[in-house]
Amino acid sequence: MRLAALHALSLRRTLLLVLFPGLLLGTVAELWATWRTAVDAANAAYDRSLLGAIKAMDANISTDSGGLGVELPYRMLEFFELTASGRVYYRVATEDGLVEIGNADLPAPARQLATGKPQFSDAAYFDVPVRVGSYARVLDRALGGAPVPQRVVIQVAETLESRQAFTRTLLLQSVARDLLLVLAATGLLVGAVAWALRPLARLRNEVQARSASDLTPVSPVGIPSDVRPLVEAINHHVARNRQQAEARRRFVDDASHQLRTPLTTLATQVGFALRETDPAEQRAALVAVKLQLDEAVRQTNQMLVLARTDSAEIRPEPVELTPLVADLTRQWWSEARARGIDLGLEADAGPITVQAQPALLREAVSNLLHNAIRYTPPGGHVTVLLARLDGHARIAVVDDGPGIPAAELARAGERFFRGSNVSVPGTGLGLAIVRSIVERLGGALHLGPGAGGRGLRAAVELPLSGTTDSV
Repeated sequence: MRLAALHALSLRRTLLLVLFPGLLLGTVAELWATWRTAVDAANAAYDRSLLGAIKAMDANISTDSGGLGVELPYRMLEFFELTASGRVYYRVATEDGLVEIGNADLPAPARQLATGKPQFSDAAYFDVPVRVGSYARVLDRALGGAPVPQRVVIQVAETLESRQAFTRTLLLQSVARDLLLVLAATGLLVGAVAWALRPLARLRNEVQARSASDLTPVSPVGIPSDVRPLVEAINHHVARNRQQAEARRRFVDDASHQLRTPLTTLATQVGFALRETDPAEQRAALVAVKLQLDEAVRQTNQMLVLARTDSAEIRPEPVELTPLVADLTRQWWSEARARGIDLGLEADAGPITVQAQPALLREAVSNLLHNAIRYTPPGGHVTVLLARLDGHARIAVVDDGPGIPAAELARAGERFFRGSNVSVPGTGLGLAIVRSIVERLGGALHLGPGAGGRGLRAAVELPLSGTTDSV
C-alpha cells in the first residue's frame, strides 16, 4: 500500500523522495569514511612524533655503569608537550621489571612487542585517553648478573588534544564541503527532474488542447524513449477509437442512404393499401409490403453485420476448416434444394487449420453461399472447394449464375455495389462483408469467372496456422 501511495504521487515528488534520502545516506557514509581517514591520518602523523621521542630516549640509554641509566632529553620532552598540546608520559624498564624509570603505571603494550618494531595503541591513563608508543630492543650488556642481555622497553604516551583538534578540523572541512555538494546536487537534481519531465508536460498540454473529435495520433517527436511505449499505447487506443468512430459514421451514412428508399416505398405501398377497397388488391398490396419489409430487414441486418465486422476485436484461434465448411454447406442444402440448385463440397484430405475467429469466418462463408445460391438460376450448380495451397488455405464458392462483368470485377466487394447484369433484388453488402472479415483475419478475397468463364468464383485465402505470415 505504501509503494502504491508513493507511485500515486507525481513523478517529480517520487524521484525526489527516492533520490534525496539516498543522497543524504551517501553523504553520511562519506562523512564517516572521512572521519576514519582523518583519524588514521592524525595517528600516522603524530605517531611519527611519538617514535621520534622514543628514539631520542633510546639514544640516551646507557649500561656502562653495570646498571641501566637514562639521561632524559628534557628539552625534547618539553617541545613534544608543546606540539602535543597536552601531557606527555614516559617509561623505561627492563622487560623483567627489575629496573623501571618514569611513569611505572603507564599502560602495558596492547600486544607482545617484537624486537626493534614500534607498536602504537590507544589506552586510558588515570581515565584520560592517551596514545601510547612502545618499543623494545636488546641491551648491549646483561644487567644484574643475568646470563644474557635483557630487553629494554621504552614507552612514550601523550594525551589526544592535538590529534582530536586535527581530526575535528579535517571533519569540519569535509562537512562544509559535503554540505555544499549536497546543496549543489539537490539543485541539479531538481533542475534535471524538471527538465526531464518537460516533454511529459508538453504531451499533457497537447492532449488537453485537443478537441473531442480529434483522433489523430500523438506525435512521438521529442518524447523520451522510456515514455514512447506509453505514447504508442495511447496511439493504438486512439486508432481503435478512430476505427470504431469511422465504423459508426459509415453505418449511419449507409443506413440513411440505403433505408431511405425502402421506407419511402413502404409508406407509398401502405398508403395505397389503405385507399384500396378491393380485398384482392389490398392483399396484393400487403404482399408487396411484406416483401419490401423482408428486404429492408435483410438489408438492415447486413448493415449491422458489416458494422460489427468493422469494429469487432479480433481474437484469432486455431480453426479446423474441413468440419466448419462442411457444416455450413449442409446448413444451406435445404435452401439450395428449394431453389432447384445442386450444392456440393469438394475438400482436400487431411486437416487444414488456420488462425481465425470462428464466428466471423462462418459469417464470411455463409455470405458467399447465400450470394451464390441467390443469384444462381434453378437447375444451376454451386460448388464449395476447400484446398491447401502454398502455405494458404483456400475456400472457394463457384457458381454458374450471371457472374460479374469483367470490367466491374475491380469494384466487386465495395459497399452497395451490384453488377450491372443482375436483376435479382439485393443490397450489395454480401461481398463487402466477406472482404471486411477476410482482410481483418489477415487473408484476401479473390473474385473471378467460374468454370468455363461462366458464373462467379469467390475465393477466400487465409494463412495456414503456424506459417510466418499468419495472423
